[in-house]
Amino acid sequence: MKFSDPFQILSPNERWAPSQSQIEASQNAYEKLLPPLVYRIRLAVAKWRDENYAGASDTTKSLFNFWFNHEHLIGQKKFSFYFSQREAIESIIYLYEIANAKDKYELMKFDSSGRISTGMFDENWTRYVVKMATGAGKTKVMGLTMVWSYFHKLYEADSTLSKNFLVIAPNIIVLNRLRKDFDGLKMFFDEPFIPDNGFDDKDWKNDFQLTLHIQDDLKPITESGNIFLTNIHRVFFNEEPEQSFETTFLGVKPKPDADTSKGLDLGKILRSDKIKNLVVLNDEAHHIHDSSLAWFKSIEDINNKLKLKTGSGISLQADYTATPRHNNGAIFVQTICDYPLVEAIKHNVVKSPVLPDEASRQKIQEKDSNDFVERYRDYIHLGYLEWEQQYEELKNHKTPILFIMTMNTKEADQAAAFLEANYPKMKNSVLTIHTNKSGEIKESASSKKDKEELEKLRKAADDIDKDHSPYKAVVSVLMLREGWDVRNVTTIVGLRPYDADSKILPEQTIGRGLRKMFSLDTPEKLVIVGTPKFLEFVEELKTEGVEFQYSPMGNGSKGKSPVIVEVDKENPDKDLDKLDIPIPQMSPRIYREFKNLELIDVSKFNNEKVPLKTFSQDELKEIVFTDIDGNISHKTVFKDTVPDYRNVIGFFTSSILKENRLVSGFHILYPKVESFIKYQLFTQEVELSDPQTLRNLSEVKPKEVLRTTFKKAIDELTVTDKGTAEVKNYISLKLTKPKVAENQPFLVPKKSVFNKIIGDNPFELEVASFLENRFSDVIAYAKNTIGEGGINFKMEYQAQDGNIREYFPDFFVKTGPNTFYILETKGREDVDDLLKIKRLVTWCNDINKAQTQYTYHPVYVKQETWEEVKNDLKLFRDLYELFKVQ
Repeated sequence: MKFSDPFQILSPNERWAPSQSQIEASQNAYEKLLPPLVYRIRLAVAKWRDENYAGASDTTKSLFNFWFNHEHLIGQKKFSFYFSQREAIESIIYLYEIANAKDKYELMKFDSSGRISTGMFDENWTRYVVKMATGAGKTKVMGLTMVWSYFHKLYEADSTLSKNFLVIAPNIIVLNRLRKDFDGLKMFFDEPFIPDNGFDDKDWKNDFQLTLHIQDDLKPITESGNIFLTNIHRVFFNEEPEQSFETTFLGVKPKPDADTSKGLDLGKILRSDKIKNLVVLNDEAHHIHDSSLAWFKSIEDINNKLKLKTGSGISLQADYTATPRHNNGAIFVQTICDYPLVEAIKHNVVKSPVLPDEASRQKIQEKDSNDFVERYRDYIHLGYLEWEQQYEELKNHKTPILFIMTMNTKEADQAAAFLEANYPKMKNSVLTIHTNKSGEIKESASSKKDKEELEKLRKAADDIDKDHSPYKAVVSVLMLREGWDVRNVTTIVGLRPYDADSKILPEQTIGRGLRKMFSLDTPEKLVIVGTPKFLEFVEELKTEGVEFQYSPMGNGSKGKSPVIVEVDKENPDKDLDKLDIPIPQMSPRIYREFKNLELIDVSKFNNEKVPLKTFSQDELKEIVFTDIDGNISHKTVFKDTVPDYRNVIGFFTSSILKENRLVSGFHILYPKVESFIKYQLFTQEVELSDPQTLRNLSEVKPKEVLRTTFKKAIDELTVTDKGTAEVKNYISLKLTKPKVAENQPFLVPKKSVFNKIIGDNPFELEVASFLENRFSDVIAYAKNTIGEGGINFKMEYQAQDGNIREYFPDFFVKTGPNTFYILETKGREDVDDLLKIKRLVTWCNDINKAQTQYTYHPVYVKQETWEEVKNDLKLFRDLYELFKVQ
């Protein structure tokens, strides 16, 4: 599968939509596939974004600028919010602050289905539902919502939002997950949620003074703001129920008839004079699917009490879930944004599901037997074989988890016993969790010993991803439906059928296995095996656009797990010192001088002048918004208003900075862009506020002249070659951190410090095989691995478009104690490839001048020539004579 960029802004018409066959497969139930409000909200938010958030408060604009336009580091790693997270918070803020859609009547204006009515909205306060696939980062969107509400209330005089937050979790497991992020406000300060003090002249971090209250551990209520993080049952009663397996593991489940007047812990707080407003945030909010449930009634009661006390109810309720569906499968009408599983898979944000191909399915079958294990032995064994391949590859870095779902607790115990008795790797390594068919923990525990066992079980489930966990498999009636956010589940075996009455959704069934173990740049697979009925149930996700990969499974099949490339320390046949290659780290020669932007003089531009077109009144109302490079496009019709020209100039200024990879300089460049458009761009001077000017600026030609003219000027002024470089230090390949790579072919080398040699294509692997097997004069070699872990050797170069980019050569080759080669392979060549090779030659000259201990030579192997001569090559020396570059 070709993955796309999860950070790239998508236009509404690029998003997933069901095909006719998918609509028919869902029996024309549109409401089960598409939330009715989302498409029009996406259109409105995209237009608002293109207009530089016109009409937003200063607080909103500052936060958007900080969150999405500035480069962020967490430790040494670059960080950006996914577009799905950005769109979610943009949608919340747009509806609340710009569209003023705070009730059902205003929200219904965004309906594109023609199928919703006021009776579908149970609440009479502002409620937005955020639909995001499991593993896509809903908690971060919750954090962005809280930060925006907090500062909006603090800095905007007329704000109707709040600095008080009630964060409700459905059970203890979800609450503990949230607590890890919220304790000490860790998430907010460790990640780029809050701008630095002084940003836009405000003391953001000093002013963020929230007090965290967890469950009944209530601290003094502060005027500066409060987070009440609680399990749902704390909201509506405080009587102590009898402890059971269920209450110990998941927390108390709300009773449908729970009476909210029984003496509430949080009720007392809400009645205090210090809480005058409140924002409610619900995690895993698919539980609120019925107005008769205690969860809904509790929030309704809070709203009513606030109204009586202050005249205003809840400021905002924001719900976050992957599956906001009623029991009949219909998506909640309050859903305002949608990041479906199909998009999360294509963005490589979650694992890609893999099912057995037809040939593999034909080899296994359900046996005619009353013995559970005997009946399903083929499926269990196939799941184990797939897991074992993953385990052998990953065991030194992560412990993959095999998950088996059974029909009842007796079967779960039998499956666990079978695993432990028949597979040595599973001995004392299987965790059994008993749940009922709805995914809730069953059975009771009354003795102190039983309660201790249950607490131990909950901790074991919570710690299963950690290195010290002894478990390699989990067996249960049903994987916990939410909150158990493990990353290491790599194989799911389903031994139970599902039907509509189970109230379980296919995405929930595989959801606990979707979270990734490794970084975004490593594609991962989730292997799903099971009975025909189970796989048929999972394949219902096809109607929601999910594409399954079908692969051979079982003995002799290719592994599905990522490939680990690491230093081969445990190989006694390798002399790692002899195989090591010193990789110099040079200071950059080519760099940008940001301060030089001030030297741009638009009056001296020798640009092409664009004739000014005259448009009709109807054409003036239709403005075509495209990005400056023409990639994103949509039309907007203005009925009674004309866009503010300052927003248009700001949009072009931001686009120019972004294209030139400049993270600052907006205030320097803006007046230059303004002056250029007014005096230099057209064949005559123009009035910027004139609708004719703005309509002309939406045309392709003026934007192209604007883009290329500033690009040329910026490159001439900011890109500098120092002419020399110096050695900063050397990288030893022996110290390289393990690289987790996509599952792919590889060589097992004897001449490399690494355990595997991978290639970006078959040509690279062929060259590696010559270095390994044919060229006897090669002492050692290595492939330059890129991304988290890996060697990451690179040099900067100036690309054809003028930007400074990074170049990562392919191979390092050692033919003598002090003689090394940097080798680049290339199939089809483009202009940038020639610029990279030119930079490689310069790099080798610089390093050879800067020191005399080692000698480095550039080599450029073009595939077309390689194919002609490869059979005649006997030594690496022969290759070098043919492919050396000067």
